Amino acid sequence: MQGCFLKFYVAENRRHHRKLAYEWLLEEARSMGFHGGSAFRALAGFGRHGRLHEEHFFELAGDLPVEVGFVLTEAEADRFIAHLGAQGLSLFYLRVPVEAGFTNGGARIDGSAPTV
Repeated sequence: MQGCFLKFYVAENRRHHRKLAYEWLLEEARSMGFHGGSAFRALAGFGRHGRLHEEHFFELAGDLPVEVGFVLTEAEADRFIAHLGAQGLSLFYLRVPVEAGFTNGGARIDGSAPTV
């Protein structure tokens, strides 16, 4: 499958509709019929404001970055970005071209059979 890797960065304690933003993003993607998504919590990071966020043993502040990523078709990515904008979210994202598939020659990410 040719498509894109679409990923968003949110603070782990950010909320949308009373849910953690990364959980909300995953639930929205699933409800739109996308085939998968993942959220990864960072060890440290900084954003556009330049403030460093990092985890310390005694601090559990919850402001570390979380990366939420999806492998999508270009059309799915367009639809998801438009949907998030309509929901009033302003999120930083990266959209990178990607080729995805399975090593065993099984069904592709988009559900189609492999070509021989």
